[in-house]
Amino acid sequence: MHAITIPEPGGPEALLWSEAPDPVPGEGEVLVEVAAAGVNRADLLQRQGFYDPPPGASPYPGLECSGRITALGPGVSGWAVGDEVCALLSGGGYAERVAVPAGQLLPVPEGVDLATAAALPEVTATVWSNVFMVAHLRPGETVLVHGGASGIGTMAIQLARAVGARVAVTAGSPGKLARCAELGADILIDYREQDFVKEIREATGGAGADVILDIIGAKYLDRNVRALAVNGRLAVIGLQGGVTGELNLGALLAKRAAVTATSLRARPPAEKAAIVAAVREHVWPLISSGRVRPVVDRTFPVAGAADAHRALEAGDHIGKVLLLT
Repeated sequence: MHAITIPEPGGPEALLWSEAPDPVPGEGEVLVEVAAAGVNRADLLQRQGFYDPPPGASPYPGLECSGRITALGPGVSGWAVGDEVCALLSGGGYAERVAVPAGQLLPVPEGVDLATAAALPEVTATVWSNVFMVAHLRPGETVLVHGGASGIGTMAIQLARAVGARVAVTAGSPGKLARCAELGADILIDYREQDFVKEIREATGGAGADVILDIIGAKYLDRNVRALAVNGRLAVIGLQGGVTGELNLGALLAKRAAVTATSLRARPPAEKAAIVAAVREHVWPLISSGRVRPVVDRTFPVAGAADAHRALEAGDHIGKVLLLT
């Protein structure tokens, strides 16, 4: 087969479309012929040499894909050759074929085409596990989503609205904020021009956000705590603004608030399977009904993955960027 390889870490030009060994599905795995793969910031970090795959994972980038099952490994039940699926991966999506643990497979939802389904696994698993399984967002609460126009953000807006929460977002342009409003965001904050702590407190009558989904990390840590409501929950899922910050424990204690930080890629297969099962139970019906939809900004051929990485780094996309095989 062919896959995107990274012989040496570097810029987008480090991504090479090369011949590679065919994967063989092991115990409990299936082989998927890839139709499309999602592009995520973790892929950019891997390309730069900062985010190695976990032990035993494919060395190629790509944390989600869609495609058709072409072979079943030993011990797999409930799936058949020819099934159209999308999958959460530990790596290997930027390739023509990938072996996937069966517990990380999802059927392509009704009303979503096969290629577009590649935009779903990473964002749905990330949002559902953090906002709902960890932070326990409830109807009537307010959630602040940083990076509302990102792939994660566009999914978080829709899922939060679907369960009856009020949604606030930060984004860096009027165009991005307008798209967030179309998806259901109620409180629109331009982080380049406005103080999100002030804006979220004013919009909530001084209370603050019950849940904050944060992709920035250290740079926003102090302000996120100040923006939290009493009994608020901060879920950190990205470190674009650094890894080391100062945490005011007194402020956290006074609010009886919580800070959590999670990632998906290195979790054991059983944990990923539990998250995927929860997504299938709670999110897939919303997608099949049309209440929640994947948002795809643009697509590139997989051999042109370098251009896709440049597009993501430029930061002007709304929703997901996909690679098509």
